[in-house]
Amino acid sequence: MGKVDTNKKQKKEALLNTAFELFTTQGLAKTTINNIAEAAGVAKGTFYLYFKDKYDIRNKLIAHKASRIFSIADEALSKTGLTELDDRIIFLADNIIEQFNADKSLLTFISKNLSWGIFKNELISSGEDSDVDFYNIYRILENSPRTFKNPEILLFMIVEFISSTCYSSILYGEPADIESLKPYLFDAVRQIIKSQEV
Repeated sequence: MGKVDTNKKQKKEALLNTAFELFTTQGLAKTTINNIAEAAGVAKGTFYLYFKDKYDIRNKLIAHKASRIFSIADEALSKTGLTELDDRIIFLADNIIEQFNADKSLLTFISKNLSWGIFKNELISSGEDSDVDFYNIYRILENSPRTFKNPEILLFMIVEFISSTCYSSILYGEPADIESLKPYLFDAVRQIIKSQEV
């Protein structure tokens, strides 16, 4: 990567990091493009080289953060000897839950803004700029000898179930703290997987 490419990447990263900080402290509605550009130390015009508007940077940020979370979990999974599909998915879920538990602002941002459509579209459309190829999310199902009715719907159900259940548990301890809730959560994930098997 040349100096120009490195500089571009640094500016884009600065804009993403600054937007995340502002969105999680001020909220999307109170954050302007001027706020983001100024805090990132770039000209407002530079913002428009990378993003259309603040909703575009939010969507790219969601995909960026969500794919990073998955990449960390996937890397940890690769160091285990787990071979059973259910165990692998539970391991990933547990790792992701722990990442959210360690960074509650990330949980709040992702759960408030993440929709399956945004996540999928951003990962597919960002191509070379993406942190993780969307295919990697399906890899765990494709490498299994088991067959499912619709792998995308299965993943959607697991992601939605875990994120909505964990939100209240991690942030408010409701209906129980996350450690107490995990056995129930993971049992339900196993049931979801089983129900979608052909």
